[in-house]
Amino acid sequence: MAALLYIHGFLSSPLSFKAQQTAQWLAVAHPKIEFICPQLTPYPAQAQQLLESIIEQRLPEPIYLMGSSLGGFWATWLAEKYNLRAVLINPAVRPQEFMPAYLEVDLKSYHTDDSYRLSAAHIDEIIAVDVPVARPNNYWLLVQTGDETLDYRHALQKYACCKQTVEDGGDHSFQGFERYLVECMTFFKQ
Repeated sequence: MAALLYIHGFLSSPLSFKAQQTAQWLAVAHPKIEFICPQLTPYPAQAQQLLESIIEQRLPEPIYLMGSSLGGFWATWLAEKYNLRAVLINPAVRPQEFMPAYLEVDLKSYHTDDSYRLSAAHIDEIIAVDVPVARPNNYWLLVQTGDETLDYRHALQKYACCKQTVEDGGDHSFQGFERYLVECMTFFKQ
């Protein structure tokens, strides 16, 4: 059975608006595609192990990747490692650059009661999985210029050879994302 792996962003969860929206749409439009959205911790090595396990349990069946924010970073790593297609929504490009602001402070998940504390070792873990784009045809980048959290120009640069959709305005959540769900499925199946 084909699966869509939705990878949420930093301190987010499967309860995020886009994840829920995607799950509901997929259940109606493509009920034979399994929706998978695991709860990821912000600890990179743990997130890496969980994502690898999910992919390796399902191969060689088709697996489609969709990642938002830090989830876009993880989707890139998986797309390169397993030669999978990925839709990236306002992706984090160099998370190791913003992570120092989150070190040694108590962090809370946006949707759960989970709390975390990152250390400098976690930056090394994220650097270890920061990969260049070697399979540009596997990506579709969706960015909005009004992203208040990440500079969209970094994503345009990293994914310069990839399919790109750039919308003026919007925000980090990518307003109106649901407009692209049909096209996402077409992209995945090409």
